[in-house]
Amino acid sequence: MKQYGPEAFLQDTGVSRETLSRLQTYADLLLTWNKKINLVGKSTEADLWQRHMLDSAQIYPRLYPRSSHNSSKLLDMGSGAGFPGLVLAIMGVPEVHLVEVDQRKATFLREAARVTGAPVTVHAKRIEDVPAFKIDVLTARALAPLEDLLAWGERFLAENSHCIFLKGQNVEVELTEAHKRWRISVDQVPSRTDLRASLLHISEVRRVGPDTTDRSA
Repeated sequence: MKQYGPEAFLQDTGVSRETLSRLQTYADLLLTWNKKINLVGKSTEADLWQRHMLDSAQIYPRLYPRSSHNSSKLLDMGSGAGFPGLVLAIMGVPEVHLVEVDQRKATFLREAARVTGAPVTVHAKRIEDVPAFKIDVLTARALAPLEDLLAWGERFLAENSHCIFLKGQNVEVELTEAHKRWRISVDQVPSRTDLRASLLHISEVRRVGPDTTDRSA
């Protein structure tokens, strides 16, 4: 089977050649740094463009639908190597905040933002310690159960904010638990990169139960 690479990503996403070049610069830097610090699993390096790049990029069309959500300010929790937040910044989101408590990963994110010219601010601390400010979009990938993501992000959400989370095969269990404490409108769509995964597009977030979030995270 032919390996999925930049050209396939270009065809699947329709990004410009300039954007693709910036993403390639990011990918090259990631692979170099991954030799020293654990940014992505070594076993996923060969499938970087589909497993990580496309997985993140599938969020972008959701940010700017014809109904025109205001998606100018995005907060990405637990950014790690930059997925999905840094990819979305390179693709065109004008203001992206990346939250990553691991100092080495935060250093990588700053360097990746510098070499790609991505409009990001890196917060090298826990999400609970980031001063609150209002955002348009909240994102996270492979970070925590849904009810925790909503609790951590609640103070950043404005009335019309929406959340987009990339979730794995336990998504139905997470939705069931989340509905016990939250009233949310959910659009669940299959992931483009994993048959077992889903993209959750959530709006109208309202708390209806007590806050039981584990603050030790």
